Amino acid sequence: MELTDFTARLSRDRLAAIVRGRSADAALRTVLTLVEEGVGLVEVSLNTEDACGVIARAVREVGRDAFVGAGTVVTPEDLRRARDTGAAWVVTPSGGEAVADAARQGVPVVAGALTPTEAVAVMAAGATAVKLFPASLGGPAYLRALKDPFPDMPLVPVGGVDADLVPEYFAAGAVAVGVGSPLVGDAAHGGDLGRLRDRARRFRSVCRAEARGV
Repeated sequence: MELTDFTARLSRDRLAAIVRGRSADAALRTVLTLVEEGVGLVEVSLNTEDACGVIARAVREVGRDAFVGAGTVVTPEDLRRARDTGAAWVVTPSGGEAVADAARQGVPVVAGALTPTEAVAVMAAGATAVKLFPASLGGPAYLRALKDPFPDMPLVPVGGVDADLVPEYFAAGAVAVGVGSPLVGDAAHGGDLGRLRDRARRFRSVCRAEARGV
C-alpha cells in the first residue's frame, strides 16, 4: 500500500474505526459491516481474539473497498505479525521500535502520543500521523493548543470521541478521528449489528458534513 493512498483516505474519510473484541467471528462481522456502511479505514486491535486471523480474513473479503489495519502494535514482532496478515496500516499505543520499523518498511503508521514531546518524537521516528490518546483528557481544546506550535502535524484524536464531539475536534484541527466503543459498541463481542449500522451511518454523516465544510 502506498503511503499517499493512506494519507489521502485519512484526509478524505476523516474516520477510522477501532475494533477490539472477545469473539473472532463477531469481530470479523463487525469489520465487514462497517465496510458495508462505507467506513474505509478499520483497525483491528491485536488484543482481539485471533486478531491475526480476523485481519487476514477481512483483508481477503473487503479487497479494495477498505484499508484494514492492525492496532495495539507495540513491538517489532507485533509489526511482523501485522504485516503477515496483509494489514495495510498499523497503529501503536505509544512510541517505540515498532514506529521506526514500520516507517522503514514503508508501512503507514499512526503512532500514539499525548504530550508535545511525545508527538514530536513519534513524528521524528517516521509516523504518518499522531494518535492523540487519550484525547478525552484534554478534549478539543487540548488538540487546538497542540496545533498552535505544530500547525502541520496530522493529529487523530482517539479515546472518548463520540459523534457530538466530532465537529469540535475538526474545528480544532484534527485531520481525522479514531473511534472505538462510541461507534463499535458491543458488536465485536457479539452485539447487535443493526445498531452498529445506525451508529456507523451517524458517524459517516457527521464526518462527510465536516469534510464538505457544512
